[in-house]
Amino acid sequence: MEVRIIPALDVTDLDRVSTLVAAIGRHPGVYRFKVGFSLGLAHGLPAVVDRIRAHSDKPVIYDHQKAATDIPDTGALFARTLADAGIDEGILFPQAGPATLEAWVAALRDAGLKVIVGGLMTHRAYQVSEGGFLQDDGIMQMYRDAVSLGVHSFVVPLTKPEAVRRIASEVSAAGDVEFYSPGYGKQGGDPADIGFLARLNLIIGRSLLAAEDPSAYIDSISMIGRNQTT
Repeated sequence: MEVRIIPALDVTDLDRVSTLVAAIGRHPGVYRFKVGFSLGLAHGLPAVVDRIRAHSDKPVIYDHQKAATDIPDTGALFARTLADAGIDEGILFPQAGPATLEAWVAALRDAGLKVIVGGLMTHRAYQVSEGGFLQDDGIMQMYRDAVSLGVHSFVVPLTKPEAVRRIASEVSAAGDVEFYSPGYGKQGGDPADIGFLARLNLIIGRSLLAAEDPSAYIDSISMIGRNQTT
């Protein structure tokens, strides 16, 4: 398994972002940077992207936590907002249904943004079988419908390896796919549990933000997948 790191910049302090990105922005193990609502709402996405760009040319993902939960028509506004800010990729969790998924995927593509789709989250009591609100097969249908729309990039939870195996099987029809996984560190997910994936884009937030030497921490994480079988 090839492991690539995506730092999740889930903070509100822009100076802290600058310090971290300056330390790891050109590290070969860093694949992208992920920005969430905390920075976006606190400072505005253009200012956040400018801070990142001062230290790195790696693509920037926006994760609205969660996008595509509104009506289909607002997808174009969302996509234009991201594109105008300099965001490169957007994560969608289409809990509002297939019409919203289709419209928002199209809107992001029209704006020149890469589309990443998720359905299952890392925490307990999310899907019905866990005591949550969302039907298990409805979540799987989000991935199936994304494949039918030509999506190749998917969010899968590191904390639920058996579900990831099912999802990987469902999306294999898309051909060359890639997976983005949160759940490492504080949430207890282990990349070894999904060693059946050839490549993993590992989203790391709190444990990386707390590391005394972020570059050395990334070095240690990048070694994880080298002994995993595909």
